[in-house]
Amino acid sequence: MEDLRLDSLEGVGPVTTRKLSDAGVHNVMDLIVRGPVEIAEITGMEKDTAEKIVNKARQHLVDGGLIAKHFVSASEIYKHRQSIGKITTGTNCLDTLFDGGIETQALTEVYGEFGCGKTQFAHTMSVMVQKTKEEGGLEGSVLYIDTENTFRPERIVSIAKAHDMDPEKVLDNIIVARAYNSAHQVLILEEAGPIIEENNVKLIVADSAVGLFRAEYLGRGTLSVRQQKLNHFVHLLSRIAETYNCAAIATNQVMASPDVFFGDPTRPIGGNVVAHTSTYRIYFKKSGKKRIARMVDSPHHPEEEVIFALGEAGVIDPEDAEKKTKKTTKKTTKSTKTPEVETTVETPEVETTVETPEVETTVETPEVDVVVESIIGDESKDSEPIEE
Repeated sequence: MEDLRLDSLEGVGPVTTRKLSDAGVHNVMDLIVRGPVEIAEITGMEKDTAEKIVNKARQHLVDGGLIAKHFVSASEIYKHRQSIGKITTGTNCLDTLFDGGIETQALTEVYGEFGCGKTQFAHTMSVMVQKTKEEGGLEGSVLYIDTENTFRPERIVSIAKAHDMDPEKVLDNIIVARAYNSAHQVLILEEAGPIIEENNVKLIVADSAVGLFRAEYLGRGTLSVRQQKLNHFVHLLSRIAETYNCAAIATNQVMASPDVFFGDPTRPIGGNVVAHTSTYRIYFKKSGKKRIARMVDSPHHPEEEVIFALGEAGVIDPEDAEKKTKKTTKKTTKSTKTPEVETTVETPEVETTVETPEVETTVETPEVDVVVESIIGDESKDSEPIEE
């Protein structure tokens, strides 16, 4: 754009423009993103001069209506918040958790252990942002910073087909930048300004944001340097999202805290530096075949949990996963049905006549004459009289 060129600022001549361009600052927005301290370091100019140039750039953007004024009422901020773009996740459960979807001008951090769905979520959002605004997208492209070599275009194709989108167009709108070390990762983000403008980038994905810093800076002796470098990267990502009006997603790794005896021992990497910079912080964890997403930190969202699943369409609702399993089970039962064969076995009829001989059983009971003589009557006759 003509009004965002460096030479459009008052007091910025060809020499200063060339010096800034050689340092990777190509437009007025880059001045806001980098800040006066970093401008002075990368260009070699004095700090006061850098502050004046950055202040002029900020005033230039305020006059153009691209950023907010110095003092704004809360009602104006509320009206501005209503017009902020949101990217739907394609699921009812995660849209409920995010209150409509991933917000622009904000940094959303997703952390969790391996296999919990962080990369699948990033792939899904790379497709959903390209949908029309009526369908919940922003009709924009994606800048995907891949630090772990986990980006898979085949997964993008399957997700696009599941959402009835053209896979070739979806792949063309995703710009992948493979970062090989932490310095390269920061450099990619520093030079992302012209790419964001030219390609209408509405989503920046850093997968993962902390992996290379964690691998290169080992031990407690390098902890301070690592946190400073990581702080610079995360703040740069957050300022780019706010200045260029795009959404930013950063996936984060976890570690197991050995001093936790009760509860979940997993803790995100990066400490308070990443925690304070992230606008929204979501924790993914596995629960069998399903996944649980919990809103850990947010300026206005409640702390709640939702259940989601993973499928061909990326992140899906658990109800859709159950329907799909029922359909697959029905298909398997239909395919394994054996044809019914009518077997008629004729058994020869055999007449079996069993003659039981008639046996006459006569039981003769002997007649017994029982004669009972009374002794009392006979004693009166046979006994002799008692002499007195």
